[in-house]
Amino acid sequence: MTPRRFIPSIPLALLVAVALAGAARATSVQELVRLKGQGESVLQGLGLVIGLPGTGDAGEDLIVARPLAKLLENSGNPIGGFDELASSRSVALVMVTARIDKAGARPDDAFDVTVTALNNPASLAGGELFLAPLRAPLPPNEVYAIAQGPVVIEGDNPARGVVRGGARVTREIRTPTVAPDGTVTLLINPNVAGWTTATLLTSVINQHRLGLDLEGEPIALAIDERTVRVRIPTTDLRDPAGFIADILSVRFDPSLLDLPARVVVNEREGIIVMTGDVEISPTALTHGDLVITSVTPPAGADPAAPAPAGPSRWAGLSTSARPQESARLADLLAAFKQLDVPVDDQIAILMQLHRTGALHAELIVN
Repeated sequence: MTPRRFIPSIPLALLVAVALAGAARATSVQELVRLKGQGESVLQGLGLVIGLPGTGDAGEDLIVARPLAKLLENSGNPIGGFDELASSRSVALVMVTARIDKAGARPDDAFDVTVTALNNPASLAGGELFLAPLRAPLPPNEVYAIAQGPVVIEGDNPARGVVRGGARVTREIRTPTVAPDGTVTLLINPNVAGWTTATLLTSVINQHRLGLDLEGEPIALAIDERTVRVRIPTTDLRDPAGFIADILSVRFDPSLLDLPARVVVNEREGIIVMTGDVEISPTALTHGDLVITSVTPPAGADPAAPAPAGPSRWAGLSTSARPQESARLADLLAAFKQLDVPVDDQIAILMQLHRTGALHAELIVN
């Protein structure tokens, strides 16, 4: 389950509605794990984009001339020498890649391919990828698909494009999930991994399969923070698909996960996302002319708690009226918003709070 998050630009009422909706529904095992053996595959190969309107590679470059000459030879039109290709600029040499879904692929499945120029053509726009074999990246580099089709330029890079549905699978790509010993391994997603999660998943799977049978033998075992191994009962070995579907569909209360508080910062986009349980220790911070403190300063100076000197922007941070209690990070972000603090400054302050130990959460900076 995705933890409840706070994004300053979203109205508070909407956040409350989303949080309540998230708390009301249950989480299934399949939302937190993937099966070992199922992972994204990458196929790659070299190809030629043909039919370019004078924007391709220079024909005198041997790195382009060699594959083009081989193509002509295989098509029954061999050339006398590379000099015959010198004036050609209708072809470009490209790297072709295709990403295969974690569920694998079967013959005649189609996938998008990405083509990226290897030399220095002016543009791949208007060209078509000629038949290009796609191989596994590791030896023996067997061919699993053939790619072909018109190139569509995406973004502002004319030397990179996409061929929609251009890869046609010719050889089955399997992603085995059942080990020879009759077990399946659940790999917990990194963002929710931990001993707490592994132990909880083990418990709910065993409880689901055993019910009230206290004498039954558990089928799930936590191996480490990211791994839960599940033994398929003998009676289910003839239908492992049904068994796997059953354990992946087990649902439970997501509040039992007890995940650590977390703050995720995207510096490039200027986005701060946090779980709803992030707290900070009583603190006072200054940044430029900004002052934020968990204790409201008096109107005048006092030796025990002097008022901020000089012109400044000030905001209070509530701690339920008792300074020894932690304040919510949401209140700090609200104070930032009240004082119109730039996002870059907010991120810098959060990093400093984390370094001093005042931020009671894991800080992830992207």
